[in-house]
This record gives sequence, structure tokens and C-alpha cells, in this order.
Amino acid sequence: MLLTRRELPILIVNLIHIPIFTAVSLKQLNFEFVMYVGVILVVGALILWKQRGVHFDLPILWGLTIWGFLHLSGGNIRVGEGVLYGLELIRIAPAYHILRYDHAIHMFGFGVATLVCHHLLKPYLREGIERWVLLSFMLVLMSSGFGAVNEILEFLAVVLVPETGVGGYTNTLLDLVFNLLGGVAAVAWLAWERRRKVVRRS
Repeated sequence: MLLTRRELPILIVNLIHIPIFTAVSLKQLNFEFVMYVGVILVVGALILWKQRGVHFDLPILWGLTIWGFLHLSGGNIRVGEGVLYGLELIRIAPAYHILRYDHAIHMFGFGVATLVCHHLLKPYLREGIERWVLLSFMLVLMSSGFGAVNEILEFLAVVLVPETGVGGYTNTLLDLVFNLLGGVAAVAWLAWERRRKVVRRS
């Protein structure tokens, strides 16, 4: 059995929303997001294959699932003349269209990516490690590295697909900034969880 009973609902949610968004992307000739579906399927298959050895916990698995759902929603759900990714949620810096749905998803997604990095590193960490600041810095750098890979994938979409909603240089840099903020938020949450566990033991 590749998955436990508690993990099966996560698989079912993915088996429902991914085919739906694939069909929507194909109907709209949104080949950029057809490509992203392929990436999600590869990552999902890798997690399914390795889960019994890696043991991602439920919050991480749900986080990855929600990230995938929000990402596919952002590129396929129409809002006005554009898509959900272009929707301005809160007007903070009008010149840069901050805060858009796109920024929020980058922050959330790479916060989850930071938790994935922490989980994968845990087997290699000493018990009672004290250099939490250094570890946090490394985790943020790791998730930011994944964010850079994401931007490379977006660049490939620009190269391979005639029309995309990727945006220009400013969009790329804002994506990287919000990836970084997501990583910082995730390590802050990990630090809070760590302190809470120490208080429980004392």
C-alpha cells in the first residue's frame, strides 16, 4: 500500500481537480498550463513513489495539494479580461500592482516548499541542534533555489508557448521576492513550533 487511509483523501482531491483543470486548459488552448499540469503530475508521481520512505506529514501533503490547486486555478479561471493570477487582492503598491493573487500564491507555495526542505533535511540533523538561525537561513536559501527553478520553468513556457501570462522582468523579480517572504514565514512558523515543543517538555 503506497498510501495510508489518512493520505487517500489527498490523492482523491488531486485525482479530481487535476483532470478538470487539464480539460479546461486544453479547451482554452492554454498550453502554458498544460505544461504546468505535466510538472505537477511528475512531482505527484515522485511523492507517491517515495512517500513510504520519506513520510511527508499531512500538513505538507495538503499544502502541496492546495498549492497545485491554487496555481491551476490562477491560470485557468477567468476574471474580467484576464485570469485569476492578475487579480489585485490588496492595493499596497499600485505602481507594482501589489498585492496580487500571483504574489499570495508564490508566498504560500514557497512557504510549503520550505517545509518540504526542512522535512527532507531532518534525518541528517543532530538531535537538539542549537544553530537554528543558520539552519533557517539554509532553508530559506533552499526554497529560494526551488523558486529560481520555477522561474526557469516559466521562462521555458515563454520560449515554447506562443502566448503566456508570465509577465516581464519586474514580474519575475516580484515572484522571487514573494518566494523569499514565504520561506521566511515558514521558518518563523517552524521556530514557533520548536519553542512550543520545548515548553511542553519542560
